Amino acid sequence: MDYKKELEDLIEIVIREGGSDIHFSEGMHPTIRVSGFLVPINKKPVLTKADTLGFITELLNREKKELFLKEQETDFSYAYGDKARFRGNAFFQKGSIGIALRLIPTVIKTLQDLHLPPIIETFTKKQQGFFLVVGPVGQGKTTTLASMVEMINNDRPEHIITIEDPIEFIYEPKKCIIDQREVHIDTKDFHVALQSIFRQDIDVLMVGEMRGLETISTAVTAAETGHLVLSTLHTNNAAQTIDRIIDSFPPDQQDQIRTQLSESMSGIFSQRLIPRISGGLIPAYELLINTNAVANLIREKRTHEINTVIETGIDEGMIDMNRCLADLVRQGEISVENAYLRSFNPKTLQKLL
Repeated sequence: MDYKKELEDLIEIVIREGGSDIHFSEGMHPTIRVSGFLVPINKKPVLTKADTLGFITELLNREKKELFLKEQETDFSYAYGDKARFRGNAFFQKGSIGIALRLIPTVIKTLQDLHLPPIIETFTKKQQGFFLVVGPVGQGKTTTLASMVEMINNDRPEHIITIEDPIEFIYEPKKCIIDQREVHIDTKDFHVALQSIFRQDIDVLMVGEMRGLETISTAVTAAETGHLVLSTLHTNNAAQTIDRIIDSFPPDQQDQIRTQLSESMSGIFSQRLIPRISGGLIPAYELLINTNAVANLIREKRTHEINTVIETGIDEGMIDMNRCLADLVRQGEISVENAYLRSFNPKTLQKLL
């Protein structure tokens, strides 16, 4: 099999069909994801162990391939000329290779294009603070962050550094200097790169993902010391995000991080991509803004009350997930069934529908 040609053919299919992902797994047809659903490409043969290894050889350079075969999993990026770029992950399963490729759009969309609330723009205009976009894997977190970074790039002269594993969106500097650093290529790891930012005269830091205590601690410190920090975390909602951050620290450090978070955090945006009735996907979201009341709840270990603050904080700009879901149902964008599936509290949602 000509793996280069087969890979290019599959990339053309996913672009043409408006897909988001390509999967390679032994014993299965190559499969793409379109509008959230997996679709096997049945005209392509079922993949063998030799096939998945052949695609790995095409996707990774020799050094990266050797490291993958040793470590048995790896993250990587792959560019298809100037037409498409992918974030990839390769792994072993039952002794065979599996590959997942996520298509990264070449054009960075605006908040309006992404159907996200205009209030998000206010967080890009802050000179310092810690802003997180959260949600499960594959819900558009990185795309939202890219839109925010591009907004800053178009708005004012700043020095932006991104730390990613791997680099996803490629930014063209406009008003900003933008330095993009890829873990294992441009820096040893997230922690080392984060320690260096204090000597690099930066204004805005974008960290692809909060990974571990050291990364979180340094990012919060950066937000406290006059930097705008944007990042993502794999959590469900705002309250869970705060608890996850605090719980990642040893008990004797948790009071300190509570205080730091209460002072440095500017907001937490949680999002889900939901199938539209008309086709495609649309986001539903929740926004927590760090008001004085929220800061007090964080310091006083009352994060369980944050959901109530969001529900009643509409006048302060907060957005409740259930209200967002109910609005999408009333607008005819999503089905009632899908709204219930994505709700954090279906009983409350029922009262709004």
